[in-house]
Amino acid sequence: MSRGSATLTAERRNEIIDACERLYQTMNFKDITIIEIGKATSFTRTSIYNYFKTKEEIFLALLQREYELWIEELDKISTRESLSKAEFADELAKSLANRKQLLKLMSMNHFDMEANSRPENLVEFKRAYGNSLKAVGRCLDRCCPHWTDREKENFLYAFFPFVYGIYPYVVVTEEQRSAMEAADVNFVYHSIYELAHNCIEKLL
Repeated sequence: MSRGSATLTAERRNEIIDACERLYQTMNFKDITIIEIGKATSFTRTSIYNYFKTKEEIFLALLQREYELWIEELDKISTRESLSKAEFADELAKSLANRKQLLKLMSMNHFDMEANSRPENLVEFKRAYGNSLKAVGRCLDRCCPHWTDREKENFLYAFFPFVYGIYPYVVVTEEQRSAMEAADVNFVYHSIYELAHNCIEKLL
Protein backbone atom coordinates (compact mmCIF):
# COMPACT_ATOMS: atom_id res chain seq x y z
CA MET A 1 0.00 0.00 0.00
CA SER A 2 1.40 3.42 -0.98
CA ARG A 3 1.86 6.20 1.55
CA GLY A 4 -1.00 8.11 -0.10
CA SER A 5 -3.31 5.10 0.15
CA ALA A 6 -2.33 4.49 3.78
CA THR A 7 -2.97 8.13 4.63
CA LEU A 8 -6.37 8.08 2.93
CA THR A 9 -7.28 4.85 4.72
CA ALA A 10 -6.32 6.35 8.09
CA GLU A 11 -8.33 9.50 7.34
CA ARG A 12 -11.39 7.51 6.30
CA ARG A 13 -11.17 5.28 9.38
CA ASN A 14 -10.85 8.31 11.64
CA GLU A 15 -13.83 10.00 9.98
CA ILE A 16 -15.94 6.90 10.64
CA ILE A 17 -14.75 6.68 14.25
CA ASP A 18 -15.39 10.41 14.74
CA ALA A 19 -18.94 10.02 13.38
CA CYS A 20 -19.57 7.11 15.74
CA GLU A 21 -18.26 9.16 18.67
CA ARG A 22 -20.56 12.10 17.87
CA LEU A 23 -23.59 9.83 17.62
CA TYR A 24 -22.69 8.10 20.88
CA GLN A 25 -22.94 11.42 22.69
CA THR A 26 -26.70 11.54 22.10
CA MET A 27 -27.69 7.96 21.18
CA ASN A 28 -27.53 4.54 22.82
CA PHE A 29 -25.21 1.85 21.49
CA LYS A 30 -28.12 -0.34 20.38
CA ASP A 31 -29.67 2.51 18.34
CA ILE A 32 -26.49 3.35 16.44
CA THR A 33 -26.26 1.48 13.15
CA ILE A 34 -23.91 1.42 10.20
CA ILE A 35 -26.62 3.36 8.34
CA GLU A 36 -26.65 6.11 10.97
CA ILE A 37 -22.85 6.27 11.01
CA GLY A 38 -22.81 6.44 7.21
CA LYS A 39 -25.17 9.42 7.24
CA ALA A 40 -22.68 11.27 9.45
CA THR A 41 -19.71 10.74 7.08
CA SER A 42 -18.78 12.29 3.73
CA PHE A 43 -18.95 9.01 1.80
CA THR A 44 -21.48 6.28 1.17
CA ARG A 45 -22.62 3.80 3.79
CA THR A 46 -21.38 0.86 1.73
CA SER A 47 -17.89 2.39 1.69
CA ILE A 48 -17.72 1.90 5.47
CA TYR A 49 -17.49 -1.85 4.89
CA ASN A 50 -14.11 -1.30 3.25
CA TYR A 51 -12.81 -0.30 6.68
CA PHE A 52 -15.10 -1.91 9.26
CA LYS A 53 -17.32 -4.97 8.90
CA THR A 54 -19.57 -4.32 11.93
CA LYS A 55 -20.53 -1.43 14.16
CA GLU A 56 -18.86 -3.30 17.01
CA GLU A 57 -15.53 -2.95 15.17
CA ILE A 58 -16.09 0.80 14.97
CA PHE A 59 -16.83 1.03 18.68
CA LEU A 60 -13.81 -1.14 19.46
CA ALA A 61 -11.65 1.23 17.38
CA LEU A 62 -13.10 4.19 19.29
CA LEU A 63 -12.31 2.49 22.60
CA GLN A 64 -8.79 1.73 21.35
CA ARG A 65 -8.28 5.40 20.50
CA GLU A 66 -9.49 6.43 23.95
CA TYR A 67 -7.02 4.02 25.55
CA GLU A 68 -4.20 5.50 23.44
CA LEU A 69 -5.12 9.05 24.51
CA TRP A 70 -5.15 7.95 28.15
CA ILE A 71 -1.75 6.31 27.73
CA GLU A 72 -0.36 9.66 26.55
CA GLU A 73 -1.54 11.21 29.83
CA LEU A 74 -0.13 8.34 31.86
CA ASP A 75 3.26 8.64 30.17
CA LYS A 76 3.45 12.30 31.20
CA ILE A 77 2.83 11.24 34.79
CA SER A 78 5.45 8.49 34.72
CA THR A 79 8.17 10.79 33.37
CA ARG A 80 7.95 13.30 36.22
CA GLU A 81 11.19 13.73 38.16
CA SER A 82 9.50 12.78 41.41
CA LEU A 83 6.13 11.22 42.14
CA SER A 84 4.88 10.63 45.67
CA LYS A 85 1.98 8.30 46.37
CA ALA A 86 -0.27 11.29 47.08
CA GLU A 87 0.73 12.94 43.79
CA PHE A 88 0.21 9.70 41.91
CA ALA A 89 -3.27 9.23 43.36
CA ASP A 90 -4.16 12.79 42.41
CA GLU A 91 -2.74 12.62 38.89
CA LEU A 92 -4.16 9.19 38.07
CA ALA A 93 -7.61 10.20 39.32
CA LYS A 94 -7.46 13.40 37.24
CA SER A 95 -6.43 11.40 34.15
CA LEU A 96 -9.62 9.34 34.50
CA ALA A 97 -11.75 12.42 35.10
CA ASN A 98 -10.39 13.73 31.79
CA ARG A 99 -11.46 10.58 29.95
CA LYS A 100 -15.21 10.32 30.51
CA GLN A 101 -15.67 8.86 27.03
CA LEU A 102 -13.19 6.09 27.84
CA LEU A 103 -15.09 5.22 31.02
CA LYS A 104 -18.43 5.23 29.19
CA LEU A 105 -17.08 2.83 26.57
CA MET A 106 -15.48 0.66 29.25
CA SER A 107 -18.87 0.21 30.89
CA MET A 108 -20.30 -1.34 27.71
CA ASN A 109 -20.53 -5.06 26.99
CA HIS A 110 -17.00 -5.88 25.83
CA PHE A 111 -17.95 -9.46 25.08
CA ASP A 112 -20.27 -8.40 22.25
CA MET A 113 -17.83 -5.84 20.86
CA GLU A 114 -14.97 -8.29 20.79
CA ALA A 115 -17.04 -11.24 19.57
CA ASN A 116 -18.21 -9.23 16.55
CA SER A 117 -14.78 -7.94 15.53
CA ARG A 118 -12.22 -9.57 13.25
CA PRO A 119 -9.10 -11.04 14.90
CA GLU A 120 -6.77 -8.35 13.51
CA ASN A 121 -8.95 -5.59 14.98
CA LEU A 122 -9.14 -7.40 18.30
CA VAL A 123 -5.35 -7.76 18.41
CA GLU A 124 -4.90 -4.00 17.83
CA PHE A 125 -7.36 -3.24 20.61
CA LYS A 126 -5.73 -5.70 23.02
CA ARG A 127 -2.38 -4.09 22.25
CA ALA A 128 -3.75 -0.70 23.37
CA TYR A 129 -5.28 -2.27 26.47
CA GLY A 130 -2.00 -4.00 27.30
CA ASN A 131 -0.09 -0.75 26.81
CA SER A 132 -2.39 0.97 29.31
CA LEU A 133 -1.52 -1.68 31.89
CA LYS A 134 2.17 -1.08 31.20
CA ALA A 135 1.70 2.71 31.38
CA VAL A 136 0.09 2.52 34.83
CA GLY A 137 2.85 0.09 35.79
CA ARG A 138 5.49 2.67 34.80
CA CYS A 139 3.77 5.19 37.06
CA LEU A 140 3.92 2.67 39.91
CA ASP A 141 7.63 2.17 39.24
CA ARG A 142 8.09 5.91 39.72
CA CYS A 143 6.02 6.38 42.88
CA CYS A 144 6.55 2.95 44.49
CA PRO A 145 10.07 1.92 43.41
CA HIS A 146 10.42 -0.63 46.21
CA TRP A 147 7.26 -2.54 45.36
CA THR A 148 7.64 -6.14 44.25
CA ASP A 149 6.22 -7.39 40.96
CA ARG A 150 3.45 -9.09 42.96
CA GLU A 151 2.51 -5.83 44.69
CA LYS A 152 2.30 -4.03 41.34
CA GLU A 153 0.25 -6.86 39.89
CA ASN A 154 -2.15 -6.71 42.84
CA PHE A 155 -2.66 -2.98 42.25
CA LEU A 156 -3.26 -3.36 38.51
CA TYR A 157 -5.71 -6.24 38.81
CA ALA A 158 -7.74 -4.43 41.47
CA PHE A 159 -7.59 -1.00 39.82
CA PHE A 160 -8.58 -1.93 36.25
CA PRO A 161 -11.74 -3.91 37.10
CA PHE A 162 -12.74 -1.00 39.34
CA VAL A 163 -12.24 1.50 36.49
CA TYR A 164 -14.60 -0.50 34.26
CA GLY A 165 -17.43 0.16 36.72
CA ILE A 166 -16.95 3.87 37.46
CA TYR A 167 -19.19 5.35 34.76
CA PRO A 168 -22.56 3.94 35.91
CA TYR A 169 -21.91 5.32 39.39
CA VAL A 170 -21.35 8.91 38.27
CA VAL A 171 -23.75 9.22 35.31
CA VAL A 172 -27.33 8.59 36.39
CA THR A 173 -30.43 9.45 34.36
CA GLU A 174 -33.41 11.21 35.93
CA GLU A 175 -35.38 7.98 35.54
CA GLN A 176 -32.72 6.04 37.44
CA ARG A 177 -32.51 8.73 40.09
CA SER A 178 -36.29 8.69 40.58
CA ALA A 179 -36.34 4.89 40.74
CA MET A 180 -33.65 4.86 43.45
CA GLU A 181 -35.59 7.42 45.48
CA ALA A 182 -38.79 5.39 45.11
CA ALA A 183 -36.89 2.24 46.14
CA ASP A 184 -35.48 4.10 49.15
CA VAL A 185 -31.89 3.60 47.99
CA ASN A 186 -29.67 6.01 49.86
CA PHE A 187 -27.31 6.46 46.92
CA VAL A 188 -24.41 8.89 47.49
CA TYR A 189 -23.30 10.67 44.31
CA HIS A 190 -19.59 11.21 43.68
CA SER A 191 -17.49 12.57 40.84
CA ILE A 192 -15.17 10.43 38.73
CA TYR A 193 -12.23 12.05 40.48
CA GLU A 194 -13.60 11.35 43.97
CA LEU A 195 -14.32 7.68 43.30
CA ALA A 196 -11.01 7.09 41.54
CA HIS A 197 -8.91 8.96 44.09
CA ASN A 198 -10.51 7.10 47.01
CA CYS A 199 -9.83 3.74 45.37
CA ILE A 200 -6.24 4.56 44.40
CA GLU A 201 -5.41 5.81 47.91
CA LYS A 202 -6.67 2.58 49.43
CA LEU A 203 -4.73 0.44 46.94
CA LEU A 204 -1.51 2.33 47.68
